[in-house]
Amino acid sequence: MLRTDGLLTDVAGVRVGHWTDLAAGTGCTAVLPPEGSVGGVEVRGGGPASRELELLGAHTSVESITALMFSGGSAFGLDTASGAMRWCEEQGLGHDTGAARVPLIAAACIYDLGITGNARRPGAEEGYLACAAAREGEYSRGCAGAGTGATVAKLRGQDAWCKGGLGSASLVTRDGVSVAALAVVNAWGDVLDADGTALACAVDEAGRPVRASERVITHPPEHPRLAPPANTTLVCLATDARLSKAQAVQVARMAQAGMARAVSPVHTPFDGDVTVCFATGVRPASLFVVGVAAAEVTGAAIRDAVRRAVGLRGVPTGRERIAGAGAG
Repeated sequence: MLRTDGLLTDVAGVRVGHWTDLAAGTGCTAVLPPEGSVGGVEVRGGGPASRELELLGAHTSVESITALMFSGGSAFGLDTASGAMRWCEEQGLGHDTGAARVPLIAAACIYDLGITGNARRPGAEEGYLACAAAREGEYSRGCAGAGTGATVAKLRGQDAWCKGGLGSASLVTRDGVSVAALAVVNAWGDVLDADGTALACAVDEAGRPVRASERVITHPPEHPRLAPPANTTLVCLATDARLSKAQAVQVARMAQAGMARAVSPVHTPFDGDVTVCFATGVRPASLFVVGVAAAEVTGAAIRDAVRRAVGLRGVPTGRERIAGAGAG
């Protein structure tokens, strides 16, 4: 059964930690999978900001990484991986190469400079602190970690955008396999509920809610001007299923369907959408079932991020934006 209040850490052994600066409107999040977890990745959209994600591709020789960093700060935030590497080395974590134990840190970032005014960007020290804070069990959602400065529904740019954030969801399959997702939602598009209604969308010049996917078709010239490659949805999946690396990649690919159900339009030239999957290998499982479950928890985690978000630095939530439009 789907748990919309579920956590990535519902998968045993997975640890999550944040560094958050609410005043500046930015932050970063560390995910530490259990040692020996198998990883896979799927990258879509035209504007990813990433480091070492290629290690998780189907055709590389490395099956697992030591830590995954999600961060604000645009490409500057990739420096959080340096702090994560230092922390992991101090803990004796990483791949034993004989001469040294080398931590392998993958990172992906969102562009939150529009809300922060470029006042502060997470770097190596903040990445170190996020790793040091990583624990099993509860972690903050909404305006927390890498989701602190996230925004969505950017059809009309900053004139009508809404607050995004960080969310989670999990489920257990009929066979007892756990599948969970953590999502950082900084999408250009609207965020939709499971029934297709808007949880967050822009308003038009008259203050009425407007669907981005419809407006793009009827008013195409305005959108490239208002949509630099400065958006992204980042998802980390975890499961206790026993998967090969190629299968973990397949699960990450199938999870993108959940992103497409919850974000519209999605995978645009202005987004750098990423899904990462970690499989801890505890339980035998059906690849098909795990992949379908991954899509379900991905969509639910994206919606959770927007529902838990609060207004920050003058950016209202989707609820506030839509309610205000209705009042007008």
